[in-house]
Amino acid sequence: MTDPFSRMMGQMLESSQAMMRAFNPAMEKAPMPRFDQVFPTMPAEMLELWFGKTVNREGLDARTRLLVTLAALTATGAQAEPQLRLTIRHAREAGATEREIAEVIWQMSMIGGLPAMQKALEIAQGVFAEMKPDDTQGGGA
Repeated sequence: MTDPFSRMMGQMLESSQAMMRAFNPAMEKAPMPRFDQVFPTMPAEMLELWFGKTVNREGLDARTRLLVTLAALTATGAQAEPQLRLTIRHAREAGATEREIAEVIWQMSMIGGLPAMQKALEIAQGVFAEMKPDDTQGGGA
């Protein structure tokens, strides 16, 4: 890692820690493996604003962007569990069904392998179970 890159990463970490203290001082010592439970799912309007067509009006909508992100996270071996959990929650909030999420994960078995697919499906099933029944929008996995 180069020195300028290390400095930039350090500044980003300090900034995110300061932001976390500002949002909730008790979160400073929160365990990060389940960060997805601490940070609520963004509302659909915010997802569309940040990830959807607001920035790239002719591009992908938030739902599609989040499904593509899910595919990438799965294909890399499903090692980023907090990120997978949050992406699955956000994809559901953006309108993706459980079936669509499962199909994206299944498709990635060709690229990331069966263990990655199995791990991502287990994570997805856990997220589906954690979400309220009225958040499931049908289309079970």
